[in-house]
Amino acid sequence: MKNIIVPLSLSCFASFLSFAADSPSNSQPANVAEKTRVIVTSDGEVDDECSLVRFLLYTNEWDVEGIITSSSQYHWQGHRWAGDDWALPYLDAYETVYPNLVKHDPEYPTPEYLRERTLLGNVKAEGEMDEITPGSQRIVEALLDTSDPRPIWLQAWGGTNTIARALKTIEESHPDRMAEVAEKIRFYFIWEQDETYQTYILPSWGQFNIPTIISDQFWAVAYQWNKILPENEQRYLRADWMKANILEGHGALCSLYQAHVPGSYGLKGDLDFTPGDFRSEGDSPAFLHTIPTGLRSLESPDYGGWGGRYTLVRGNTWLDPVQESGYEYPEGRWYTGSAWGRMYMRERFPEDQDLMDAYFKPMWRWTTALQNDFAARADWCVNSFEDANHPPVVKLAHALDLRAKPGQKVSLSANGTSDPDGDKLKYHWWQYAEADSYAGSISISNANKRNASFKVPANAAKGETIHVVCEVTDAGSPNLTRYQRVIITVE
Repeated sequence: MKNIIVPLSLSCFASFLSFAADSPSNSQPANVAEKTRVIVTSDGEVDDECSLVRFLLYTNEWDVEGIITSSSQYHWQGHRWAGDDWALPYLDAYETVYPNLVKHDPEYPTPEYLRERTLLGNVKAEGEMDEITPGSQRIVEALLDTSDPRPIWLQAWGGTNTIARALKTIEESHPDRMAEVAEKIRFYFIWEQDETYQTYILPSWGQFNIPTIISDQFWAVAYQWNKILPENEQRYLRADWMKANILEGHGALCSLYQAHVPGSYGLKGDLDFTPGDFRSEGDSPAFLHTIPTGLRSLESPDYGGWGGRYTLVRGNTWLDPVQESGYEYPEGRWYTGSAWGRMYMRERFPEDQDLMDAYFKPMWRWTTALQNDFAARADWCVNSFEDANHPPVVKLAHALDLRAKPGQKVSLSANGTSDPDGDKLKYHWWQYAEADSYAGSISISNANKRNASFKVPANAAKGETIHVVCEVTDAGSPNLTRYQRVIITVE
């Protein structure tokens, strides 16, 4: 398959839109939207441990259905294994800061709730999916529960084998319910870290077109971030920033964060780190994708958001957009041995860095906002509500989906936007051109004001879309940013 943007299939698009139906795009979202349901499967690698710290600080945003230890091509029992109970110290630390977190949002789940859902999955070998485990059964229970029809984002931070075991249990015990179950599933995989997606899930469940994101962009926030991120973004991952904002003086949970220590480096030869530097959070994009920031990324993976931006490559499968002319996506697994970004970093870096920048930009463009948001959550662990910052609430004075004709002026208004701390707000309206189907650019008048406008270009064709993001950043410390995305369809 050549490197082209494949038209969004109606079935895939409908699957994603069905998830977003509870905050419809044709009306202003409610203050409190229905929560997303998530299940994490993780192999307990050091960067999973870093991701878990950040994940726990955002558990107020979702209904967490499971935190399940699984294996991967890198880790299993007896092979570079973190231990069956590797997550429990993090839950213990979460318990110590929980009384302070709920001062900032009473929606944080209790430590007991999270412990009940932290279970051992399939871990005895890479890709092992024969054994029914407590972790696989938790997934089965959540998927078969008819009392809650909301979709579930199944995240594979390691291998997909525990997810595969759960689906095989459903196939064996409830074959008549497979289509019903498939309607509830959304996949977000950090690579395919074993073969079970290719050998079992696709052959047995592929007929149902389960929306599937497989990320290689995560490498921008993994072990080689110091080569990928622009210099001005790297300062948010360097030791001085990490120590001041995360590692020191922010309670028990943040103190467990596995930053670089002397002698521990991400990859052989990567010695330009100092103690305290950000190490890796390669798995965080799987849940960053589901944080309700206002970017509407849950509606379609090609919209782009904190978890990256993806293109429909085949069937139900969304992979990272490759800008290299003539590139052909490989058949089979998208992982360390085939994904464009990982292969580039291994074989071609530092050549063709313009291609590298374009490939990873959908992830790294949010670095400042992400790290400041992380720092604010770290503050929530120890500070009172009055002594911490909270993100602005962005509201528009019109629908999120608009229609306009070529040459027509489109008025944009963020009237109704507020800040819970009363901070002064900075507005920035910008075109997310990569998400547009219109190939040109627009000029936004008063782009740094609460109210802005633009004229639909005369060459815009009927049915094409233009994505405009309202980005609002407060003047608190640290500065926090939220968004609303307006999608204009040309008539």
